[in-house]
Amino acid sequence: MKKLTIATRGSKLALWQANHIKAGIEAQHAGKVSVELLVIKTMGDKILDVALAKVGGKGLFVKEIEEALLDGRADLAVHSMKDVPAELPSGLVLGVVPEREDPCDAFLSVHYNSLAGLPQGATLGTSSLRRQAQALALRPDLSVVTLRGNVDTRLRKLTEGQFDAIIMAAAGINRLGLSAPKQDRLGPPEFLPAVGQGALGIEYRAGDSDVIELLDFLNHQATRCCVDAERAFLLELEGGCQVPIAGYAQLSEDGERIELAGLVADEKGQEVIRMSRSGPVADAEALGRDLARQVLSKGGKAILDRVYGRV
Repeated sequence: MKKLTIATRGSKLALWQANHIKAGIEAQHAGKVSVELLVIKTMGDKILDVALAKVGGKGLFVKEIEEALLDGRADLAVHSMKDVPAELPSGLVLGVVPEREDPCDAFLSVHYNSLAGLPQGATLGTSSLRRQAQALALRPDLSVVTLRGNVDTRLRKLTEGQFDAIIMAAAGINRLGLSAPKQDRLGPPEFLPAVGQGALGIEYRAGDSDVIELLDFLNHQATRCCVDAERAFLLELEGGCQVPIAGYAQLSEDGERIELAGLVADEKGQEVIRMSRSGPVADAEALGRDLARQVLSKGGKAILDRVYGRV
C-alpha cells in the first residue's frame, strides 16, 4: 500500500481541511493508499500578539510547510489558498485546486444584525487589512481592533464581549459548523474577498508523477480557473499582507467567460481603487495581469508605493 504524508498547520480548521483531503484520497484509492498527517507550526502560528501586516513578509503560514515538502518529510500540503503567496519556491507547484467553498466574508455579532446596523463608534475585530479597509470605507466611524487567533478563539472573544462584531471568512465558519447569534454575509460587489478565499490549494513537488496521478481527481477546473485569475492579479501587483488587496473571479453561466473584480485600498479605507474586467476563460491569467495594471494606473501604484515606502 502506498503511503502519503500531508503537511498541515495544527489549527482546528487546518486539520479539518487536511483530513477532508485525506478522506477523499483514501476513498478514491480504497485499499491502495493510506494517508497520514504531519503537523507543523508556522511562523504565523507562533506570532499571535502582533497584526500580520506589522510582521511583514510573505508566506507566514506556509514557509515551514514548504520546507517539509522540499526535504521529503511530506508528499503534499493542504493550504487555505488565501495564505499562499503568489510566487512559489522553486521545485514546488500548486497542482490541485478542489471545488471552492463560499468565498465571502461573514459579519458575526451577538447583538447586531449587520455592519450597517452597528452603533456609532462600535468596536469591530478583524485580522485583515483588506476587511478593515472595506469596513471603514462603508463605516468610517467604527473602531477597528486587531483580532488574531484561530476561529474558535475569535468567536470566544466575540461572545465574551470584547468586540461588538467581528469579520471572518465564511468558509472557515461553514467548514467547522460554527455560528454566532447574529450573522450577515459580506460579499461582492460591495465587499470583495481575499484572493483565493474559500479555496484550498494542494502543493507538492514539481514532477512527482505518482502524487499528480493520485490527486488529479480532486481538481475542480472552474475553481482553478478563477483562482488562477485572482492570483495573477495579486502577482502583478506584487502585493503582500501589508496592504489591503482583494480579488474575486467568477465564471459566466455558460462557463465560457470569466469576470474578475479587483481592489487596492489604503488601510483606512479612505482611498479605494475598485475595478473589474472580463474575458475568455482561456485568458484567465492574462486577465488578472491586465486588471492589475489597470488598477495600478488608476491610483493603485501610488497607494502601494506609500505602503512600501517607495516614495
